[in-house]
Amino acid sequence: MKFPAANIFQILGFLLFKGFLKIQSRPSLVRRILAEKHITPSSAVDELPESGRPSKIRVAAVQMRLELIKENHARAYAEMAYRLTKKAVEQGAQLVVFPEYSGIPLVGFIPGLEDLAREGLDFAAKQVSGEEAKVADVFRLLSPAVRRIYETTFSTLAGSFRVYIISGSALLEDDDGVMRNIGYFFDPFGNIIAKQRKLHLMPLEVEWGFEPGRELEVLDTRLGRIAFPICMDATYFETFRIARLRGADIVVIPAANNEDYLFWRAMRGIWPRVQESRVLGIAAHAVGTFLGIPFTGRSGLLGPLELTESEDGYFAKADTVDEEEVVVGDLDLDALYRFREENPLYFNVRLYDKYLPSLYEKGKRGNTHTV
Repeated sequence: MKFPAANIFQILGFLLFKGFLKIQSRPSLVRRILAEKHITPSSAVDELPESGRPSKIRVAAVQMRLELIKENHARAYAEMAYRLTKKAVEQGAQLVVFPEYSGIPLVGFIPGLEDLAREGLDFAAKQVSGEEAKVADVFRLLSPAVRRIYETTFSTLAGSFRVYIISGSALLEDDDGVMRNIGYFFDPFGNIIAKQRKLHLMPLEVEWGFEPGRELEVLDTRLGRIAFPICMDATYFETFRIARLRGADIVVIPAANNEDYLFWRAMRGIWPRVQESRVLGIAAHAVGTFLGIPFTGRSGLLGPLELTESEDGYFAKADTVDEEEVVVGDLDLDALYRFREENPLYFNVRLYDKYLPSLYEKGKRGNTHTV
């Protein structure tokens, strides 16, 4: 096949860039960087029972600052994740939770992206991937490199520190070739024990070309039975209702709210869902200004009002809504089970059977937006 001369240079440039990405994202490079840290394994997970539900667990919600990584991408990313994980582990955390979009700093692989993004991410996408491109196409281009660095970093940290890690999420090409917002759950041996695709998208994510997941993962672990949907999933009560009916004791929400902080807006998410479903919650928020977009949120550990000493639904929470913090505290599963026994929920499943199938079917036919 022959290409016009003007396109040959574009093709060569594209191939060179892909080669550059592959070299700079080698898993061996990430592992070598983290080996330099001489990480001491934690013994905190050893305190958990081998089988059955633990009485209490210690967890950390990482309020991570989103910053574009412009050079030494693998090193900068691995060292950032190491620093935050270390803070959590030093305080005894058995589970460390990062926020949604925790993989997005690696979009800095694209030269000059910061300048292009001043005209908007849609404009940047067209400059990088062509006139018909969507923002998702930029992330598709970077996906193999981002996946290698992302998976290797958190796998190595989980295995080296010997803790569970929910890594937040990264924008990646999924196994079926579709672009999705994907979260990872790692065990203390560094194994990926589950992936969670974001189930409810923001309008902007739909415009960008991403698609939602179709399954809510609920896992039995030594920490208890856990679900870890992503950000907007907490806005819809169905997510937590499904998790609770499937036996979840803890629901983790990695989040990235791209808006200036307003208390009442923040209350649309995990806080009411925890009260409705009577589960324990962990919220880890992304903060900072990334490519001109503000991200805010107050990370914390949540539970039913009656179980929290302050009676505000928080066991612990960040002091700020826009600064990097690591919030560490205990979740008491024995107390949760006693509370549930004393305050049972009576789900009226017959009512749901009567109305919901037909109402959701109407939604499919255009009475509301569906994906």
